[in-house]
Amino acid sequence: MSNTEAPFRISIPDDELESLKQKLALTRFPDELEDAGRDYGAPLADIQRLTNHWKDTYLSKWREHEAKLNEDFPQFTRDIEVDGFGTLNIHYVHKKSTVVDAVPLLFVHGWPGSFLEARKILPLLVEDSPEHPSFHVVVVSLPGYGFSEAPKKKGFGVPQYAEIGHKLMLALGYNEYVTQGGDWGSLITRKIAQVYGPKHSKAWHTNTPIGEAPHPTRRPWLLLSYLLFTLSPKEKAGLERTKWFQEKGIGYFKEQSTQPQTLGYSLADSPVGLLGWIYEKLVNWTDEYPWTDDEVLTWISIYWFSRAGPAASVRIYYEVSNQSPEGFARNIETPIPVGHSYFPKELAVLPRSWIKASNPTLVFESEHEGGGHFAAHERPEGLVSDLRKMFGKGGPAFGVVPGKTGYV
Repeated sequence: MSNTEAPFRISIPDDELESLKQKLALTRFPDELEDAGRDYGAPLADIQRLTNHWKDTYLSKWREHEAKLNEDFPQFTRDIEVDGFGTLNIHYVHKKSTVVDAVPLLFVHGWPGSFLEARKILPLLVEDSPEHPSFHVVVVSLPGYGFSEAPKKKGFGVPQYAEIGHKLMLALGYNEYVTQGGDWGSLITRKIAQVYGPKHSKAWHTNTPIGEAPHPTRRPWLLLSYLLFTLSPKEKAGLERTKWFQEKGIGYFKEQSTQPQTLGYSLADSPVGLLGWIYEKLVNWTDEYPWTDDEVLTWISIYWFSRAGPAASVRIYYEVSNQSPEGFARNIETPIPVGHSYFPKELAVLPRSWIKASNPTLVFESEHEGGGHFAAHERPEGLVSDLRKMFGKGGPAFGVVPGKTGYV
């Protein structure tokens, strides 16, 4: 392994493409109940259509998709040593603005995402203009995702993912920087803020804001009264969305956080199993986003062709759930400014008062009329606009990185 940066280009061997095509051709589909719709999971007709397109059309044009990915993403790899876990070879995207004093920004994805989530926001973030700040953007592929090496030892949790992101920024010469993330990226950038802020991490932004509910220990009727009479219609709709996710959408989380290895055999061996597992989330977690078949299959292909295989990506659920069994809405405070973007079809949409009470360093908020869990992909202009407002002139985090205003 080398401690220096190495250029990287996606180049899937021909035999892997042929193997995938053969597996797709041998798929055995399950049956489906009449009028099942989406009630029981990913519809059979959708998965059959996507499978056929993957096998008959998409794979034959993979080199075109591959070339476009390499064109859109300036990619590299670098060895990073993680305390207690040895050295991992990490894949990342690094796109610099033409503005010398652009704001260094680390983008951290989640599951079932990858570096691909930054595809639409990357050109917007590096764009130079006298009207808004520009950013030097680093998109890390988390260990076990995309083309990053996976951990080999048990216990690789959020502190280690945060260490990877921080050490990557230092290696690239960004001693002071800001961060953005959703899903696991939100938890990881929060940890970066707590461990490496304010010395290195100067501010962070998330589209997956979290807060704690009130604790009426002996008088639960107080909480009920609060919910019924003090929430706005949007906040009530948000709680309904949260309730839906907790009752109808949380099964994947239970499996991935308890028996990830068992699930891993299906994800690693069956491309259609992987497709069904992730496609369900792409649709259910977005706000009626009009996915094209090629978009879906590129998303899935990054998992199928990933360096460690798709099973490696789900182990973070087990590690974090074992290290933090009390849940994710704990230890939320950070020593640096935080900004929130609210999208109505996020998975946990909590009342603003809960979020504000849990985040005393909250300096920026923006509410959107549409959008869901994959904000960078669904609503790239809206997310980038929020970052420009937060870090731009007149914004609450303007100049938070000394000497890096983002303007010419």
